[in-house]
Amino acid sequence: MPLTTTAYDGNGDLAAYTDSLIATRASREPDWDTLAFQEKAGPQFRRAQIRYVGSGATGNHEGDNHILASGGFTFSNMLLPPGAEGPAHTHHDVEEAFFVLEGEVRVGVHRGPDETEYRTLGYRDMIVVPAGVTRSLKNEGETDALFCVIIGTQKPQVPSYPEYSPLYGVTRD
Repeated sequence: MPLTTTAYDGNGDLAAYTDSLIATRASREPDWDTLAFQEKAGPQFRRAQIRYVGSGATGNHEGDNHILASGGFTFSNMLLPPGAEGPAHTHHDVEEAFFVLEGEVRVGVHRGPDETEYRTLGYRDMIVVPAGVTRSLKNEGETDALFCVIIGTQKPQVPSYPEYSPLYGVTRD
């Protein structure tokens, strides 16, 4: 259900409405299961999603009553243990932004299997990747990396994995 102003515009309970707009850190739980299917390609793909607004593209979390409704974007945190990777993938429908909160994350921007540019992002560094551009992530540090993931639509399409991605052909089944 998208974010609404019905209770606000209709002079509903302002305190309850305000509470419905807030997601606290204490009410969030890392979800290690939503991306667990990617571990079929190797244990390095184990990572957790911590949802705040909307559910992202990789799972159906409509029954999660801790998620704030999305009006036009998703917002989550991703937790990457040392050595963990986010495989090369492409969101064809939407841009995606990564903002590092803790640790360091090496991001890759891929143009086919043979051309990749890598950059290491640290505390409060950010990258925005346009729709249609393939990207990957890796925590090469000794500590967990935590970063924000913002996707510019209410419900993104499921991303695709290029033939050179370790996730190519891996399904949720």
